[in-house]
Amino acid sequence: MTTVRYATLDDLDLIAPLFADYRVFYEQAHDLPAARAFIAERLSLRESVILLGQDNAGAALGFVQLYPVFSSIAAKRIWLLSDLFVSDAARGQGVARSLMNKATQHARDSGAAWLELSTAHTNSKAQALYESLGYQLDTVYRYYSLGV
Repeated sequence: MTTVRYATLDDLDLIAPLFADYRVFYEQAHDLPAARAFIAERLSLRESVILLGQDNAGAALGFVQLYPVFSSIAAKRIWLLSDLFVSDAARGQGVARSLMNKATQHARDSGAAWLELSTAHTNSKAQALYESLGYQLDTVYRYYSLGV
């Protein structure tokens, strides 16, 4: 059974190792101090919302991190679902689905127009999850980025 709740700074020691592992998944060096500092800053400045999935014993299973952004077209807030990660040991148990459902509820409760996310073209497992939850692949807009 997975419980999903809003994380606070008190949860830093639970989230930081997951975030460090998340970054390794995306081919970054494992750096627990950097992960801890980044999460602490996001939470203390209220720059993101982190949803934490835990088992009945309180062990951290995974997390979602949402960032607020705004749509000028919709004239509303939207949420960028930037990070979704489930520990290796908890995969295949519905943790990601529970986290995603809580993210959707958060977006609804906050009056957002929509949630958006991106994933690697090769991440077929994540794509299957997102599509099963009703997410649609954008075929209208092309997204660009510029490193600065």
